[in-house]
Amino acid sequence: MKQFIWSQWDDLRVPDEMVCLSPANAPLDSTDLSQITFYVPAYTGTRNALEYSSQMSNLRILQVLNAGYDDALAYLRPEITLCNGRGIHDASTAELAVGLTIASLRGFPEFVRNQVEGKWSHARYRSLNDRKIGIVGFGSIGQRIARNLSGFDVEVLGFSKSGRDGSIKMEFFDSYLPSLDVVILILPLTDESRGLFEARRLALMKDGALLVNVARGAIVVTADLITELNSGRITAALDVTDPEPLPPGHPLWSAKGLLISPHVGGNSSAFEPRARKLVESQLARLAKGIALENIVVQGNQ
Repeated sequence: MKQFIWSQWDDLRVPDEMVCLSPANAPLDSTDLSQITFYVPAYTGTRNALEYSSQMSNLRILQVLNAGYDDALAYLRPEITLCNGRGIHDASTAELAVGLTIASLRGFPEFVRNQVEGKWSHARYRSLNDRKIGIVGFGSIGQRIARNLSGFDVEVLGFSKSGRDGSIKMEFFDSYLPSLDVVILILPLTDESRGLFEARRLALMKDGALLVNVARGAIVVTADLITELNSGRITAALDVTDPEPLPPGHPLWSAKGLLISPHVGGNSSAFEPRARKLVESQLARLAKGIALENIVVQGNQ
């Protein structure tokens, strides 16, 4: 079966027996998509990009460029194999997680506001050093965050469902939570993790603790977080929100002690070369009959 590949790149290197399609020669809105067998939705295309897969009757492989793949599950058919972008966002997302942590603790939001107002306001802020930091979700990105933090004078504890790679099992997480100065969320959104941080668990957080979410917005119950933030007891930095995108006038925008970035964790200059390398590697494997990497759902092929 001849392979027709669609990706956002018109100069993707593909094996000779494969046909490379892109917006340059096959716009999704005006092309017969039934020929496409390997589809790479544009990274910033959101759900609209995934919806095109319903027109791809011969699609066999859906290669998303996100580490999280919950949105893609609704578009699978029994014959489709789903692969995610595990690994390509590690550098960017881990970098932002540490950046948001430092920015929140050291008062960067206040610095920006004061600069706009032309106001010199000297104050003492908290350091990242001497903090006890919990990383919830200890896959490749969580471990990269831990490595990035290793140059600071901090104690880092990783938490995961399995307890692998030196992490602590999530079943014990609540007993550690009250002692953590910073909690960084980087776990996948599942039925089990949805609403993981709700009123009860937020209340367990240490007074003055910082919650950093670079995972998925729905892992935190938004209304409960707003209540805690406005009490002034904890602070937060969110790269993801629920709902998302966050609409104008939403109470999160005005919540106390909150820094928001617009879901840019993986979208940096480090993303594209890693994404292209993964897709090209997958196509080379496919041409040689070698098992693909990052398979999260195996199709019936």
